[in-house]
Amino acid sequence: MPNHWILSFACDDRAGIVHAITGAIVACGGNITESQQFSSADTDRFFMRLQVEADAPREDFERELAPVVERYDMQWQLDDVGRPLRTLVLVSKAAHCLNDMLFRQRAGQLAVDIPLVLSNHPDLGDLAAFYDVPFEHAAVTDAESKAAFEARVLEVVEQHDIELVVLARYMQILSPELCERLAGKVVNIHHSFLPGFKGANPYRQAHTRGVKLIGATAHFVTSDLDEGPIIEQSVVRVDHTKTPAQLVAIGQDEESRTLTKAVQWFSEDRVLLDGARTIIFQ
Repeated sequence: MPNHWILSFACDDRAGIVHAITGAIVACGGNITESQQFSSADTDRFFMRLQVEADAPREDFERELAPVVERYDMQWQLDDVGRPLRTLVLVSKAAHCLNDMLFRQRAGQLAVDIPLVLSNHPDLGDLAAFYDVPFEHAAVTDAESKAAFEARVLEVVEQHDIELVVLARYMQILSPELCERLAGKVVNIHHSFLPGFKGANPYRQAHTRGVKLIGATAHFVTSDLDEGPIIEQSVVRVDHTKTPAQLVAIGQDEESRTLTKAVQWFSEDRVLLDGARTIIFQ
């Protein structure tokens, strides 16, 4: 079977980029099986994602690409189609997002390799054990324990060469230092309402106010709380007949689906950053 790669890149938008990159692929005997591109009028940046089949070894393919990458000063990545993404998951007590990810991983629907689930509570240890995924927990109660927990996160990232950290309803705010160290590699999920309800029991607040839409937002984590570039959003209509418990169930379904979709796109190199927003090649 030929090699099957994903080539994704971003660079300043100039004439001749597509001609140059496809020429390098053809020169190496490659066949393009999928191609998407986008020119950002806001940042004058060009984005492209290609899937390429080729009999040539990776070294020969990279050698053909090298002059094009240098000429256009590309930020680029070459990966194998379907390679599991090394992923660390952080959780607290809510199980729905973790369960969805672990189920889809086991079912072969989500290309991730999860070496560890790390939590600030012991509650989800049995769930992780059911899926044969290692689980650790350590309480986060003050600045000292928070620093120790985040030091463990960085240790796991280095030890397992982690490519993505997923906050699957991890109910702690990451420090600015950790956000900076892992910039562009941490994805969070949270409920999204109109209006936005903060504090305890947001679904009960939503019920009291008679909301008509509830949903979820998956986004990159930055030091600005819930202000990172958005990867995916979903929304569902509700009405006055829904109880707070029903709103919770609906919201949790949306959170699970939205987070898993964001992780799937990230694992397939379909998410590229364009300043404060994302380019998603679906």
